[in-house]
Amino acid sequence: MEHTDGPMTGFRSDNGTGILPAICYQNATITDRNIAELCSINRCQNSSCNDTSENLLPNGNPFILVWYQQLIYIVFFVSMVIVAAGGNLIVIWIVLAHKRMRTVTNYFLVNLAIADALISILNTLFNFVYMLHSHWPFGRGYCKFSTFIANCTIAASVFTFMAVSIDRYMAIIHPLKPRIGARTVLGVVAVIWMASILVAFPYLLFSEIHTWQYRDGSYRTVCYMNWPDGVYSTTDFAYNIFYMLVTYFAPLVALGVTYIRVGIELWGSQTIGERTTGQVENVKSKRRVVKMLIVVVIIFGVCWLPQHVYFLVTNQHQDINNYAYSQHIYLAIYWLAMSNSMYNPIIYCWMNARFRRGFKWVFRWLPCVKIQPGDITGIKSTTTGRISGMDTTKYGGYERNGSMMQTCIETLDDQTISSSTAMMPHRTLQTHRLREDAL
Repeated sequence: MEHTDGPMTGFRSDNGTGILPAICYQNATITDRNIAELCSINRCQNSSCNDTSENLLPNGNPFILVWYQQLIYIVFFVSMVIVAAGGNLIVIWIVLAHKRMRTVTNYFLVNLAIADALISILNTLFNFVYMLHSHWPFGRGYCKFSTFIANCTIAASVFTFMAVSIDRYMAIIHPLKPRIGARTVLGVVAVIWMASILVAFPYLLFSEIHTWQYRDGSYRTVCYMNWPDGVYSTTDFAYNIFYMLVTYFAPLVALGVTYIRVGIELWGSQTIGERTTGQVENVKSKRRVVKMLIVVVIIFGVCWLPQHVYFLVTNQHQDINNYAYSQHIYLAIYWLAMSNSMYNPIIYCWMNARFRRGFKWVFRWLPCVKIQPGDITGIKSTTTGRISGMDTTKYGGYERNGSMMQTCIETLDDQTISSSTAMMPHRTLQTHRLREDAL
């Protein structure tokens, strides 16, 4: 993928910047360093290379930043990785460790959190080290794995967005159709990851490293895509366009259409007749879920848009990457794209009461975090009430066998069915039952 491979190193397959001239100069100056390095790769691909003077580049590594600039970037990137990895791991724990959180939508959010945690832990830090000096010190094997896992997890995130939107669409537009079960969810997740692996598989095949040595004795290794027809080829460009369409533009269009249709149903349609309190709360719950998911998708689109625009612009105007501040521009764009991984847990905590309780429980040791009695029981415990005289049937999550313990489930906005609800008639009880489509 054009925007996750690496830093400003001289050609798009290495850095996603689109810089790769069509010709090679024999005597490159410092201004033409990218051209000189590319010519060095081309020569070494077609003949054996050694450290003779004609194969040495005339200048040292030109991408090393001054110490205070490095410090600023280190603070930003390390903080982002800590928040992203920690936040997504907490989301996974909140859902998997608490039975009441294991809903269809939440299972997909867990898959999204896994993808975000993987790219933060296994790619972003390593790639940042690479970008800071434009030197890859982690070897050929991890070059292949890092570029693969980055593009695989991004694809998995986008495909998960699609799965969630389809689930929301079916739950809201076709509420009478059966909902998918846990096995189906796991099957969908498996398909998502298999498709993501296939999309990113070229990175396992064609990612390579190359080392240059400079006349001052220093050296520099880059991790790049070496396609069969070259580092800057028709195949390379076609694949990047394909990846951009599959993981960004086409999904965003589909998600936009889907959520517009869902929004019209939730906010624009009017119910015939009088609505009960349970029906009103059910609609409010669905609206909150959809709002949160729309925010997640919008943040994703905003974070990744500069990367794609940068690729398209530099592909047509390759001289942009020789500008004095091009490395800083790309580092800022790369940080914005990678920071998308840390926003989702923040959105969940902000817009969802149950996730907020889970985060408060994890950070209860902080002086600024105040734990209320309901913050613990809101996730772990249940409220029970005795129901008598019901049919011997199984409806939703309730067992009706003459005498039972009813489990009351909270809605998204912390409103809990009281024990007095247990005495409501069968029809009224249906309207208060929280469907699995709520978080």
